Amino acid sequence: MNAVDFNRRKFVLGSASLLSSGLVACKLLGQDPPPVTDPRATSGDDTYEPNWDEQLTLTVGTQKADLVGTNERVIQAAVDYVARLGGGTVKILPGTYHFRNSVYLASGVRIVGSGPESILLKEPSIKKAISADSDWYDQEITLQDAEGFRVGDGVCLQTKNPHNSGTDVLKRTLVAQNGNRFKLDKALRKNYWLSGEPTCASLFPLFSGEFVEHITLENITFDGNLKNNENLNGNYGGCIWLQDCRRISMRNLETRNYNGDGISWQICHDVLVENCHSHDNGDLGLHPGSGSQRPVMIGNKLERNGIGIFWCWGVKYGLAENNQIHDTTLYGISIGHNDTDNVMRNNLITGSGRVGILFRDDCRGKDFWANRNRIENNQVIDSGGPEGVAIDVQGETKDVSIANNEIRETREPQQRIGIRLSALSESITLKDNRIEGFATPLQQIEG
Repeated sequence: MNAVDFNRRKFVLGSASLLSSGLVACKLLGQDPPPVTDPRATSGDDTYEPNWDEQLTLTVGTQKADLVGTNERVIQAAVDYVARLGGGTVKILPGTYHFRNSVYLASGVRIVGSGPESILLKEPSIKKAISADSDWYDQEITLQDAEGFRVGDGVCLQTKNPHNSGTDVLKRTLVAQNGNRFKLDKALRKNYWLSGEPTCASLFPLFSGEFVEHITLENITFDGNLKNNENLNGNYGGCIWLQDCRRISMRNLETRNYNGDGISWQICHDVLVENCHSHDNGDLGLHPGSGSQRPVMIGNKLERNGIGIFWCWGVKYGLAENNQIHDTTLYGISIGHNDTDNVMRNNLITGSGRVGILFRDDCRGKDFWANRNRIENNQVIDSGGPEGVAIDVQGETKDVSIANNEIRETREPQQRIGIRLSALSESITLKDNRIEGFATPLQQIEG
């Protein structure tokens, strides 16, 4: 499947969900609707957009550009300008752009860089204690020490929840200052009391999107400056972080050195990640997050991350194909809680720290395992330490097909296992797999 195939697939999926009364009437009468032969720009209709010869393109650069600057503000200004006119392209010219806050994405905007010459670099993080109680309705915080923070900075606020002992995490922007007091762009909506030991840190995604759609990102280099930044969990950040979005295409991106995830998307549908290089991130290379439907990950190179591809909760009807996943700290691919009906094929997975492909035992309900998934034509080589496992099917996972894979160990066999099936797994189909070099090629755990 290539980019053209995916776009066609998106079109079919999108069209199927846009049944107008006329189309329904035609179907009820057993007729096909008439073809659209002369599409026009019609208010509210993005199903059939004409192919325009030219759309708005705005350049951003450190010099000689439509908008000139060296930080996230100039890129944000370009995105906002193009979005206000209904969409178009922001072209990031060569240069290094220093980020103190996210660029917030907008629907219908394509952002294109100059490959390795367009570098978005996160500035070092600062973390300070919050020194005054703030209630959930407040829109300000007071820091013990404001040194290093500026108006316009993106920040992450964390505290222990006073009611359930969990951790509350909020992302905000500092919009006004008076000494150690800062006004926030939005109210807290959580209690940040001193009893919870609240903190403020300059942590944020480099690109952030919420409730946006029809976005393309291409040929950009993201650098999270890992050595000079604290960790930000992938549910809240990454080089690129998206939530409640749809129809997002990401191609030829480099996401590196983020103390968290390379690319993370939560409850996002019809996301394409193609030919991207996500490497040396503190946590996950690619994170198709909770509830995401139909993610497609093709031809990516994922190196030296904690986990290469992490299928989160309830990710369905996805495809991971022709990816290279090398030298992860933990797992090459991890799939679990209610992640069903996905296909992983033609991937090369080498040097995983613990397990090449892990089916997690996410025991949280009656049937929350990674069922009805297909593992086909992959190469899984040199997985884990002396007791490593190439493919580990845990818990009550069922109805999984593992076929035509090359599962190989080139080191000493030691206690290594090719495929391990839990005692409670059911209907695991193993067919035409080549398993070599293991102390135990196949292990079925006794119940």
